[in-house]
Amino acid sequence: MKKTMWILSIISIVLTAVALQFMPDLVPMHYNAAGEIDRWGSKYENFIFPILIIVFALFWHLLILYYEIKSAKTTIEKECAEILSNIKVLKIVGVSVTCMFVVMQGFFLYSAYVEANINATSACMDIGKLTCILSGALLIVIGNFMPKTKKNPVVGVRVKWSMYNDTTWMKSNRFGAVALMITGVLIVMTSVFVKENVALLCVIAYIIADMFFTLIYSYRVYKRELKKKNQGV
Repeated sequence: MKKTMWILSIISIVLTAVALQFMPDLVPMHYNAAGEIDRWGSKYENFIFPILIIVFALFWHLLILYYEIKSAKTTIEKECAEILSNIKVLKIVGVSVTCMFVVMQGFFLYSAYVEANINATSACMDIGKLTCILSGALLIVIGNFMPKTKKNPVVGVRVKWSMYNDTTWMKSNRFGAVALMITGVLIVMTSVFVKENVALLCVIAYIIADMFFTLIYSYRVYKRELKKKNQGV
């Protein structure tokens, strides 16, 4: 999985280097809220995002490496199994995020190429809408694997209530995973049919609602577990 993440990161650099050979020196680099081009810049500025992709890949690599070292040092079987389970999820999330960024870079390059060659005054693609759709798809992927995590401070529903014990963690993350997948589906479906600005507002609203209901559920589970403990059940 780590190799896949690095291969994708390198692909973004290679893809950009090849695409730039076919672009004029000046290309659109920024758009206003109406989708109009408000800044042109050097085509080599397109290397900025691939460099950031590599930085993010390095972050995920180091995070995974930290847990791999931690799992190798622990002598407690249960703790080792939990860490290994979390490592798998971290790898999947890292690859998924990197893949999304690489796809976005491909669309950025295509958009810049077309707009530069026709001397456009506005965006030829709704990049904001595309970003929303890809983000929704990413949430679906993450939600699918979230219940497989064990209690940890990095991945999953990580609040005081969910971290109380294994039961609160399991139930909170199971609910959070379903909520996250529903949110992802809503984001994708909404983004397909509405304009960019509306899509962005919907994304924010869906995520806030997701967080609200997940936190409420996690708190209720925590209170039930606390009550059981106080009653000596």
